[in-house]
Amino acid sequence: MTRQDIEKKVTDILVDKLGIEPEDVKSEADFREDLEGDSLDLMVVVMELEKDFHISVTDEEADQVKTVGDIIGLVERYQTARYI
Repeated sequence: MTRQDIEKKVTDILVDKLGIEPEDVKSEADFREDLEGDSLDLMVVVMELEKDFHISVTDEEADQVKTVGDIIGLVERYQTARYI
């Protein structure tokens, strides 16, 4: 899966779960401040990431998520680890 594929899927999840517009989803967008997500929203997004990408995110990793770029990087690390 390419970075572009991951970005598209992450965008789709954020739009669906947060009720935001696709153009609001930028790599530097802060999850809480720019996208107005809270800790419950983050938990829902992480659960959706786990389901869609077949990964298991630890609580510590989820706590480190601050931006959309962090979410994409997290998924990329799991995708890369899968093929090593």
